[in-house]
Amino acid sequence: MAEMVKLFVNGREVEVESGKNLIDALNVVGIEIPHFCYHPALGADGNCRMCLVGIEDGRPPLVPACKTPAQEGMKVQLDTEYIKKIQRDVLEFELINHPIDCPVCDQAGECSLQDYYMTYSLDDSRMRVEPVSKGKRMDFGCGVMHDQERCVLCGRCVRFTRQITKTGELGIVNRTDTARVAIFPGKPLDNRYALNIVDICPVGAMTSQDFRFKQRVWFLKKDHGICHGCSRGCNIYIDHHREKYKDDIIYRFRARPNLLVNGYFICDQGRLSYKDENDHRQTLTRVDGNEVSFADGVEAIRDRLDRARKPPMLVSPDCSLEQMWAVKRIATLYGAELSGYCDNYILLGDGDDYLINDDKAANRRGLELLDINTDREQFIQALQNTDLLVNFNNDLFNNGVDDELKALLEKTQSIAVCSHDIEVYKTASIVLPTASYSEYGGTIVNAESVLQRFTKALFKNDDPKDILEITRLLGGAIVDAQHAWPGIKQSVACLADIQPQAIPAEGLKLQNSEEAHVGA
Repeated sequence: MAEMVKLFVNGREVEVESGKNLIDALNVVGIEIPHFCYHPALGADGNCRMCLVGIEDGRPPLVPACKTPAQEGMKVQLDTEYIKKIQRDVLEFELINHPIDCPVCDQAGECSLQDYYMTYSLDDSRMRVEPVSKGKRMDFGCGVMHDQERCVLCGRCVRFTRQITKTGELGIVNRTDTARVAIFPGKPLDNRYALNIVDICPVGAMTSQDFRFKQRVWFLKKDHGICHGCSRGCNIYIDHHREKYKDDIIYRFRARPNLLVNGYFICDQGRLSYKDENDHRQTLTRVDGNEVSFADGVEAIRDRLDRARKPPMLVSPDCSLEQMWAVKRIATLYGAELSGYCDNYILLGDGDDYLINDDKAANRRGLELLDINTDREQFIQALQNTDLLVNFNNDLFNNGVDDELKALLEKTQSIAVCSHDIEVYKTASIVLPTASYSEYGGTIVNAESVLQRFTKALFKNDDPKDILEITRLLGGAIVDAQHAWPGIKQSVACLADIQPQAIPAEGLKLQNSEEAHVGA
């Protein structure tokens, strides 16, 4: 437990964590100190001077909040006329050469400079000379576009490439009003986390080539989600918008801070994976090549399951714990052998020592906890001894076509309950569309055994049914995610005391996750 101290802010007593810098410490109790250059992942730089605060009876009496630790009895002044004048002067300095292009800037609505001007300044410009002209629409590489005229030289981007990625592509060149952020000649950004620069830029100087001019941020609804791009389970914001009479569309993923999982950042591949949630979706139900209603598709599946010989079921390692449990129960109902084979989700050598994992399965640990077999040979043997496979959204060709499995699938009648129209489901006799992870809620366990909960973000005119609902329509007893938990808690020792609704926002580190489980 961190030591707490009492200090005074504008005469009001507050209790904060001892030793934390004043920006972070006071933010916890709802007091904002304006700043540009400080970022909790990059530390204090002290170059913008926007966070200068007064310390009554202090030596010195004026300090940068980003570099000043909270101490017992400290008397912090934020509302004196002297401090307000400093804030206005800093903002005036930043705005001297700043173009007034808020109407066309992607950052409008999320811009610190814009917000601080409205909160702390509102002064008219006193400049009567032409502003300094700098570069615009500069391609820095990796999808990052730079506008030097908007830059406030906070240095966050420079420090990110030096401290986080350790690639050092950016620097601040020249001095005074000719200073600017630039790449080294012929050396553009070249790292797998470059688009985080867009997130940490406090103004509109760094923008994403992918998102530029696509949508106004004040139209976007921002929901919490978990990236399913790999077994790290990074926390994300799902920014989406639903125009009248149209379907919900995701326009971007952004990093959502979680110190237990991903810190403050996400990789670029995960960030851009929002496109997969929009594109190549399976929306039609097909039986033997003919388009039918969803209800008819469910009836066709039930009929063929009743007539099948040892029909193995295959579940995706991206499914939630609740969905995996529901599939396990429906497999028991039909006397089917259940497999979670997903070697195809591992891309050896792709991971790094930061956030990216070789394993591209979001919930492989869930398969282990629920004691779902993932052995390749056992899955192949099951395919050889059956006339029907039911595949619950497992992309067997996730990292390239598996020739052996492809040959077996071509000889076996298969049913695909799938969210996307991709190669592995092309040979399926019955195709039933299902929801993807942004369209339902549930829990997953990442590679570090952190249990995390996510909720439904997107709503569409014709909402796709998730796998859990489909198993109910096939005769299963699990009617929703809540009803899956009694069985899960009985089956998995380390989940016995978990209340899913009470899982903390940052997730919960599981203990003794290797204990034996009780079968379904």
